[in-house]
Amino acid sequence: MAVGFVTSILAHEGGHIIAALAVGGHPSFGFNKLRPTIYSGIDASLHPTKQFIFSSAGLTVQSLLDEAILDAPHRGGSAFERGLLAGGIGTALFYITLGRNGAVSDVAYMAQSSKLSKDQVSLIYGGIALLHAVRIHGKAKYAHFFTAPSDLGGVKVGMRIDGDLGH
Repeated sequence: MAVGFVTSILAHEGGHIIAALAVGGHPSFGFNKLRPTIYSGIDASLHPTKQFIFSSAGLTVQSLLDEAILDAPHRGGSAFERGLLAGGIGTALFYITLGRNGAVSDVAYMAQSSKLSKDQVSLIYGGIALLHAVRIHGKAKYAHFFTAPSDLGGVKVGMRIDGDLGH
């Protein structure tokens, strides 16, 4: 499950890099308060639309990845797949709560480079994450998405009861 979660985060960051290159930016890596950060290399005051594309790419890639997993007909439900889905939903939840006001926040940059407010951006991506969570809840292959009862009366995290998928 952890590998799927990390893969989702890497897809998010890859989305930023590809978007920056696609709009003529020069992405670079750095740190903001010890947090690894990808910078677009775009002057947001001169090219707000390009900055918006860059800033929205990470969450959009994760949302599209989650959507593809939820829509593609397949057996599904493995720990890796659950990690991918958890990464997409978790990242959206982070950015619409704690991460929305950071100095290099995707949500803050989307609001600054568009006519949308932080609340509107948060509602868009939070709404998508909520819909994904509802869809996961309604699918039998994701029963016990994150946890399952243990034989010892506790809780197993990241496991399935039936033992078929995703140990």
